[in-house]
Amino acid sequence: MDALGAAAVALAVLVALAQAASNPVTRAAAAWPLLVLAVLALAVAVAGLRIRGYRRRRADSERLARLRITLSELDAMDDEQFEYALRDLLVRDGWAARKVGRAGDQAADVIGVRIPLGRIVVQAKHTRVGGKVGSSVMYQVKGTAGPVHKANHAVVVTNGSFTRDAMTWGDLHGVRWVDRDRLARWAHKGRPLHELLALPTRGSRLPWRRAA
Repeated sequence: MDALGAAAVALAVLVALAQAASNPVTRAAAAWPLLVLAVLALAVAVAGLRIRGYRRRRADSERLARLRITLSELDAMDDEQFEYALRDLLVRDGWAARKVGRAGDQAADVIGVRIPLGRIVVQAKHTRVGGKVGSSVMYQVKGTAGPVHKANHAVVVTNGSFTRDAMTWGDLHGVRWVDRDRLARWAHKGRPLHELLALPTRGSRLPWRRAA
């Protein structure tokens, strides 16, 4: 009996109970067997729903564990699809991640948490092939990652590239960057982001808390 069938049985039993309760002669004799049957049917229905939910979550987890996205697929996405793809890649890597990007997101498109690495903020920059991300993006991410989002790690990800100044400034101030080459290793080849970027654990001192 599946969950829907069990629920239907439970409903029928409850109707029978209601009918039996209106008859004083049959009320006492019929109530207990019907009540037990109703409880059993409801238990089967609940168990069935839980099993279906578990199987669905397991299937989703297995799908994400095998997730691979090519650069051409990423290039074909729009900005929002790109953000969702980065979220799914973080989930694949073991982060509890969610997409938060919207107007006024203060330089955070995806936020994730993974013990013992802590909290990560990802700023997505989807661009045409050959487009470059400049230093101004790195300044903005550094200014909000710690004070606003309480992050341990800040990462800017693009399907394009970064200017030399942006990479140098990011390396100096702890804003990590993922360009097209690194994105291929992360999204397509399956290298976890925290390994690719050698992210330190949560106990490490945050770069935005260093003395000037």
